[in-house]
This record gives sequence, C-alpha cells and structure tokens, in this order.
Amino acid sequence: MDLVEKIKNKEANIGVVGLGYVGLPLLMEFVEKGFRTIGFDIDPQKVEKLNAGKSYIKHIDESRVKKVRESGLFEATTDFARIPEVDAILICVPTPLTKHREPDLSYITGTGEALSKHIRKGQLIVLESSTFPGTTEEVLKPILEKSGLKGDRDFWVAFSPEREDPANPKFNTRTIPKVVGANNEYARELVTTLYDQVIVKTVPVSSTQAAEATKLLENIFRSVNIALVNEMKMILDRMGIDVWEVIEAASTKPFGFMPFYPGPGLGGHCIPIDPFYLTWKAREYEMNTRFIELAGEVNTFMPFYVVNRVGDALNEHQKSIKGSKVLVLGAAYKKDVDDPRESPSFKLMELLEEKGAEVDYNDPFIPVLPKMRMYHVGPKESVELTPENLQKYDCVLVSTDHSSYDWEFIVKHSKIVVDTRNATKNVLENRDKIVKA
Repeated sequence: MDLVEKIKNKEANIGVVGLGYVGLPLLMEFVEKGFRTIGFDIDPQKVEKLNAGKSYIKHIDESRVKKVRESGLFEATTDFARIPEVDAILICVPTPLTKHREPDLSYITGTGEALSKHIRKGQLIVLESSTFPGTTEEVLKPILEKSGLKGDRDFWVAFSPEREDPANPKFNTRTIPKVVGANNEYARELVTTLYDQVIVKTVPVSSTQAAEATKLLENIFRSVNIALVNEMKMILDRMGIDVWEVIEAASTKPFGFMPFYPGPGLGGHCIPIDPFYLTWKAREYEMNTRFIELAGEVNTFMPFYVVNRVGDALNEHQKSIKGSKVLVLGAAYKKDVDDPRESPSFKLMELLEEKGAEVDYNDPFIPVLPKMRMYHVGPKESVELTPENLQKYDCVLVSTDHSSYDWEFIVKHSKIVVDTRNATKNVLENRDKIVKA
C-alpha cells in the first residue's frame, strides 16, 4: 500500500526521536488520533517514566501520559534498531549554540548517524528542530544516505518547524498551524498528509529551505521587537518614565502596533538562539545581518543592565552587591513552566556571584537547579518563601513572574524588590520597596 494511503487509513506507524517539550506532545497527538507510535530517546530515565505512564514535564498532565500508554498504541525505547518498524520518523532534538554562538548541530548529526544504520526503503523522515536554511538537504540527507539508500528515491525527507509554546492556555500542539516543506513533490504530499491527521491546519511551502527560514523569521521578528522594547525601557527609565505604562497605552491603538514586553534577557530554546543560526548561514553568502545582530546585542546586554539596577537599589540602602544576599525569583525561562533552557536567571545569578553577592533562588517548578551547559551557578536548591526567609535577603530580584507568586506577600516581607517583569504592578502597599528594572 502507498504510504500516503497508509497515513490516511491510520495504518502507518509513527516514530518520534527526542521525547522532550516538542517530541512528547507531538507523539501523544498521533496516539490520540489512533496511530501506533514508538518514542525514541537516548535518556533511559525518560523512557522508563513514559513506559510507566508518568510525565516529567509540568504542563503535560500525567493522566494524559497514562491514558496514552494504556491505549496500547505507544511505547518508548532507547533501541534505535527498532527504527524499521515505523513508516514516518519525526526528529525533535535540540539545536543549541556553541560557546562562540555558532550552530551546534551535534544532536541532528548524531541522530542522523543513528538512523542511517537502521532506516529502510519507503520511510519519511521529518526534521522539526529549529535550524538554518539548508540543514535538511545539505546536512541531514547526506548522513542518511550513508545507509546506502538514496534520498528522494528510497526514502523522503521534509522539514516542519515546531511551534510549541509551553503553558499557553490558548494554543497547543494540535491547534497551532504547521508549516511543512519538502524539495520533492511526493515528499511534500507525504508530510502534508501526515500532519493533516493531527494538526488543525498544515501550510505547505515549496522547499525544506523555505520551511526552515519560516521558523527563523518568526523568532527573529520576536527577538528584534523585544530588543526594541528593552532599549526603550532603558531610555525611558533614565527619563523617569514607566515603559510598562507606555506599552499599555500604545496597545490601545487598533492598528499598526503589536505589544512586546521587556525583561531581564531572552530565554527559551528558540528566540535567544535562532537569530544566530541565520547570522552564521548568511556569512556563506557574504552577507551581514546587522539588524539581527544589533537586536542580539541589546538582548544579551539586559542581564548586565538588571544587575546594575540591583547595584543601584542596594546603594540606596548603603549596601554594595559584594557581600549582599540576593534571592532570585524564578529559574524557568517563562512563567508557569518548568523549563530552564536559556533562562536569563542563570546569567543573572552568575553575574551577581561574580560581583561577590551570595545568591539563592526560588522556583516552585524547579526544586533543584539543573546543570547547564554554559553557566556555573549550582548546585542550589529552591528556597522556601517564608517571611523569615525573605527578610534574610538584602534584595529580592524578580526574574520569572510565575502566577503562583503572592506579590503583596513578597513585597511586604522583603527589604528591596527589583522587578524586571512588572509583576508587582498591582501591589498597593510598600511601593517604596519596589525598583523597576
């Protein structure tokens, strides 16, 4: 039977490589639509938890994982020798930056090498990892062809960028339209048909390169606009104007304006990283991405600006950063998630410690700081927010504005609160303790 028909009849088996914030919810959508699936991951602990019906991601409910497991349509494994059992392989692995801010494709190339030992004729292989235009065709496909099979003849490749926004109450994996691209007409039909089964709308484009560029544009757009409001924040702060009030007022315009909000720096697995993928690739074409790089400079500077504001706030109380005790609220990169990837909180803690501060943190979703590739701030355990504990710190620094935080309680029992998220906007008492940053 033709693979297109197998997909339409839900007779195709689906494999997902990488069972993290992107791969796991995508896999569950296929299971819930009646597809038999196998999840592949190199982490045996994740595999063990999933096979026991347990979740390791906060916003993915454990009851849903249990139901998916009990359906009989899903199992997880570390054994890539089982790749021939699936008809479509969706690759959802990280694409970080090196310490020199260049693309680190080691997870993609490593996955490609593992797959090349086991792929068979007739399979569709879809890359979902955010990357520069050309990765699927120029990097992944040649590795897969080490199998002896020929791309666009024996197997097909496509690209479909992930658009996950963890803990967003308005959108989820199924309801976010999916861009799909392939350089072969049949491959394009395959990948479109595949995602049509589980996603509200698919948006086919002409090539894998166009699909890869689409994801970069989405996140570069956000990066540039966040840099703009971050710069506005620093300028308006010097003028004694509240940037949050200005954004709120500007947002009343019904056309020509879209609100973006400042913060202590960029976080997450996309916005701080994706722009540099295009910057790196552009050099191959003797092009400079000045606009993108300028936005990157502004956003990268924000933790330094925040630490300077902490120093100013402490100075007003006859204290220096050196020797002060600082409590950072939030280690996750955004509110109400347990994802610390690229969180600016780590840079803030590192800078404060370099200046001699004694730094602790609180995060209700991250009880212990994980080891990070680029930062050295651990080991630390989340400090309980009690009146006694808050009083011990010379400064409380708001980095992530989790909904569970009681801001009136925090301000009441703290000596100074440096707020980078406008989290304390509704606190009416003790406002003299609050410093915007």
